[in-house]
Amino acid sequence: MLAELRNLLSHEPSTANKEDYRRSIIEDNVLGKRTGSTRRLSAQRLSELYGLDNAIPLFRALRTLWDIDDVSRPLLAFLCAYARDPLLRLTTPAVLPLRVGEFVSTADIEAVLISETQDRLNPSIRNKVARNAGSSWTQSGHLTGRTRKVRGRAVATAVNAAYALFLAYLGGFRGQRLLGSSWAQLLDRSPSEVKELARAAGRRGFINYRSVGDIIEIRFPEWLTPEEEELLLEQNQPTSASF
Repeated sequence: MLAELRNLLSHEPSTANKEDYRRSIIEDNVLGKRTGSTRRLSAQRLSELYGLDNAIPLFRALRTLWDIDDVSRPLLAFLCAYARDPLLRLTTPAVLPLRVGEFVSTADIEAVLISETQDRLNPSIRNKVARNAGSSWTQSGHLTGRTRKVRGRAVATAVNAAYALFLAYLGGFRGQRLLGSSWAQLLDRSPSEVKELARAAGRRGFINYRSVGDIIEIRFPEWLTPEEEELLLEQNQPTSASF
């Protein structure tokens, strides 16, 4: 729903709250939906994918980064949706390991879903999830094409790197491990390129990046409230999250 997200965020300021977004979609119909039911469905789905609430760190960070440049927006939106949609994450093995130019079909994505979910999804739902996932991976730039999809290479910027590393930080990764996390891999770049994007994010002031030899320190000043930082510390004390 990249087009809908673009439209919505262009109509609402970064200070908007969740009720503002809901009103904009349902009452003001900024997305141009034909019926009240489709407006409500759009509001629900966008909220599920992105949060649309500055009280949610994932969305608050996305909203802050969104207005920096347009080229970063497809991957920003994908990273946020990927963090919030477990079914989209399950399709990763069907796409990310492919070499640029390799073909991937809806059936390939379905096969991964079958492996991951067994019989928990009926065939029609599974096919719909596979098609939606293929669309999401295409909008992010990891795939190209409409009916015949092939592996592409997503456009990744310092803005995207800052957000991907933040997601990894929320998952319990620290230091050098941030650069090798699953989130960093979604940037579609080599380890050295990811490191350079992180450095660029530091130079532009998005994050605090320090490197001494093999030791890397990455911080996210004011991305989280003190209360959120404390909660994150408590959550990550026993074991670091693997995702």
